[in-house]
Amino acid sequence: MRTSQQTTLRSAAGLSGIGVHSGNPVSITLHPAEANHGIAFLRTGLPGGRDRLIQAHHAQVSATELCTVIGSRETGAVATIEHLMSALYGLGIDNCLVEIDGPEMPILDGSAGPFVTAIEAVGTLSCGTPRRFIKVLKTVRTEKGRAYSELRPFERGFHLDVEIDFESPVIGRSRKALTLTPAAYRREIARARTFGMMRDVERYWKAGFALGASLENTVAVGDGGVVNPEGLRYPDEFVRHKLLDAVGDLALAGLPILGAYQSFCGGHGLNVAVLTALFADRSNYAIVEGAASRREPVFAEFGVGLGAAVYAPEL
Repeated sequence: MRTSQQTTLRSAAGLSGIGVHSGNPVSITLHPAEANHGIAFLRTGLPGGRDRLIQAHHAQVSATELCTVIGSRETGAVATIEHLMSALYGLGIDNCLVEIDGPEMPILDGSAGPFVTAIEAVGTLSCGTPRRFIKVLKTVRTEKGRAYSELRPFERGFHLDVEIDFESPVIGRSRKALTLTPAAYRREIARARTFGMMRDVERYWKAGFALGASLENTVAVGDGGVVNPEGLRYPDEFVRHKLLDAVGDLALAGLPILGAYQSFCGGHGLNVAVLTALFADRSNYAIVEGAASRREPVFAEFGVGLGAAVYAPEL
């Protein structure tokens, strides 16, 4: 398959489970989609037998507290989309229709691993159309207290650098950086699970969150260490999961990014906010096609070369 071309799934893939916040059962089907379709969610089972199509785009985000939500409560929404979005972006899937029969994605094991497994089981297919990218031309930054997220120009793919700093000595301060490719994503990021503090559980329950959380889908952190009997999958699983979330949230740019992302104590809110800042000024970015040639730098697994701009802002 020519990786400078847009991709989709070779056939449909289904998964089911419960929502980590709602605790309710839900089933999804990942459908192949045509070129330039992008990622969209078809929310079914709404009152009156209605369906709603929601594009996976930052402009559709309606909430970012503890998870990323697109759509609206009144007309139909889908919550906790970040792990699936991360898997699709990490594996280089451009076009997919996600059919879902409930308001929240299944949490599965708390990572993107099961989504990766499902996608790789059916395989991928070229759409025969050049892949397009959002190329960052100017640095944009959003801040909240000491926390920040930033996008800046970077010529060789999509580089992420994420740092966390928790008061809990079990989590502490750590940092993880990588340039995103499917191989790096599978190896370094996909299996990192979501996590939470045991002392926060009652507060989350009262607020209507984490009703489906368990040791089967969440790394639980107590005062003395990790509660899960199997321990951690990586010594630095906490920061790796934050990087996983960042990949998923930044997939809401609508196209893969050519640029560098950096955050300190970031989260869903800051991830979405930096996309809003990027798109607020058309001189911040250009849309380019991936046109690999011997004269241009090529980003190995994605086959990215710096082709002619589809949209070139006036500078």
